[in-house]
Amino acid sequence: MSHSEVERFRELQKQLPIVWEKFQDDPCYEHTSVIVPSMSVNQEELAKVTGAAFYEERLMFALIRLRNPNARLIYLTSQPVHPDVVDYYLQLLDSVSASHARKRLQMVSVFDSSPRPLSEKILERPNLIKRLRKFIGDTENAYLTCYNSTTLERQLALALGIPMNGLDPELLEFGTKSGNRKIFAEAGVNFPAGLEDLHSEDDIVNALATLRKRRPQIDRAVVKLNEGFGGEGNAVFKYPHVATGSNGIREALHELSWLSRNETYDKFLGKFDVMGGIVEEFIAARETRSPSVQMRILPNGDSRLISSHEQVLGGTTGQAYLGCRFPADDDYRKLLLNNAEKVGKVLSKHGIIGRFAIDFMAARDENGWSAHAIEINLRMGGTTPPFHALEFLTGGELDAETGHFVAPNGQTKFYSATDNLKSPAYRGLLPEDLFEIIWNSGIGFKHSTGTGVLFYMIGALSQYGKLGVTCIGNSSEEAQELFANTVKVLDASTAGDGRTGQAAPMSDRYVAIE
Repeated sequence: MSHSEVERFRELQKQLPIVWEKFQDDPCYEHTSVIVPSMSVNQEELAKVTGAAFYEERLMFALIRLRNPNARLIYLTSQPVHPDVVDYYLQLLDSVSASHARKRLQMVSVFDSSPRPLSEKILERPNLIKRLRKFIGDTENAYLTCYNSTTLERQLALALGIPMNGLDPELLEFGTKSGNRKIFAEAGVNFPAGLEDLHSEDDIVNALATLRKRRPQIDRAVVKLNEGFGGEGNAVFKYPHVATGSNGIREALHELSWLSRNETYDKFLGKFDVMGGIVEEFIAARETRSPSVQMRILPNGDSRLISSHEQVLGGTTGQAYLGCRFPADDDYRKLLLNNAEKVGKVLSKHGIIGRFAIDFMAARDENGWSAHAIEINLRMGGTTPPFHALEFLTGGELDAETGHFVAPNGQTKFYSATDNLKSPAYRGLLPEDLFEIIWNSGIGFKHSTGTGVLFYMIGALSQYGKLGVTCIGNSSEEAQELFANTVKVLDASTAGDGRTGQAAPMSDRYVAIE
């Protein structure tokens, strides 16, 4: 990184508020969006996610921008997206023809399946950069959208000559687990007891000992890497039943449990030494849930609520993201939104822009529900695609007062969603096979009713037997019924046709919270 790169990027970013203001003044404003869904996160942690390469398809809902008849869109991927998948999204666009939208869409592949961030692959192809600049045309009316913002995305924005609708990578410290705790403290919201800015085994041991002194009744704690992904990078520590000193804690530390079966103590500590991390209490109560709030800070600095969700977590530690239900529970949704707004104002003050999500732990005891802020993901996340799907299909918007999503006809909308619907029996299904199942069963989304199912991450289906679904209903019960019926249809369609593997039991898949 050079000082000139940082300064050039900040100068380029001054274009973003101008582009934003033009769009606010004219919804049919002529512009170009460049979508680079690069998973620029720790690649060792990302490799633990099944079908991670196909997560680049999760931002296909950005095609909603083609509703604007004067918008152009360039979508880049490591490997080509099946043309039937592109057609699937385009034919679902309302108020514009699929053929008109396709003329304004450029799908670009780098034809590189290596396990590296897409942004890195693009940067090492100068001829591709030249072609992209030619596609973009007027750089003063264009912007870059990415899954997350790192120095790679900054370099890409500079190479393309367009601003990035995302945070300055110089501010990434606020997105680390240690940085999260400092933001929560500044915002004055409730968050777990613990310690941050740790960098060694000794730091972890001392932090665990200090935490038990503060919370004598605590029996578990979480040791987190500063840059974990999807619950990977979190380890659960169990305190010895009998109070012991640092030596006893150090010995018990070797019994850490992780999501990944491939993780080892030495590998985890090696990453901890490099990344740093935190130790914090494991929230325990009579009942706990894992809601989240998605927000966005606009180029003009205003923070805006986007959505709230009940997250479904699982895995060996119970911290792997599996899916979500929208919206968060009525009993504490307003509390979550109020806390999120406080965090959003602090992040805006520090210069953050773009989408982010705040994960909470909701805990209920004899005094009712309380909310504990757990972490901030300064990027798009697992709850971003399903909410994009809702916007993409219905054209409605969130009522910030109630936290409900209201369609243009006044109907309140709900959904159950996952990017982790999988079964060995689904392996070998091509996109054509899936679409045939959708059409024959009638489970697809219907604009006439405003309900149904949208599928995504379809590219992962054949190799991994995995895909994403967003099931939209007019009630939470209808959304869950649609989810259950989708699983039933897929299972029935893959049974007895010679495909290897049996459908996984429902306990091994995402099941929406009752």
